[in-house]
Amino acid sequence: MHAPISTLTTQTEATTDMFQAATINSTNKVDFYAELCQQLKGLLHGESDTIANAANTSALMFEMMPDLNWAGFYFLKSDSELVLGPFQGKAACVRIAVGRGVCGTAVEKGASILVEDVHAFPGHIACDAASRSELVVPLHHDGKVLGVIDLDSPTASRFDAEDQAGVEALARIFVEASY
Repeated sequence: MHAPISTLTTQTEATTDMFQAATINSTNKVDFYAELCQQLKGLLHGESDTIANAANTSALMFEMMPDLNWAGFYFLKSDSELVLGPFQGKAACVRIAVGRGVCGTAVEKGASILVEDVHAFPGHIACDAASRSELVVPLHHDGKVLGVIDLDSPTASRFDAEDQAGVEALARIFVEASY
């Protein structure tokens, strides 16, 4: 189910320890996300910079999760607007109003939104015409929504409840490391 990936590495000036992502050979999504969470914890360990962590998180998700054409972050910069953060994929919409599209609606509701067919979602914002399904997970910290993780796929119905639960766990790891 999950294609092997090339090795990702990271190195800081203070240490020669390097992160290496390992291929996950599980066809069980629960096991896949448990392993992906462990790898994300290792990747973010000791780093608290939000932008660096968002960049590495989006890279890890894009490389490890099959059938994605976009993986990244939007951050809430005011009560009414999300602004594009680090991502992997084609150039994207820079600003999204709260309440608009899947990302803005997820922020407004404070809850994850799984869209099997983006063409059926009222007000969907098409940054990439190839996207057919989408999963958006809010980043919660101290009772507030800080932004979202946004995943797009060119395949309809790509995401399910197990993907949602797995990405929600990844979001918690990101927030814990970054805030």
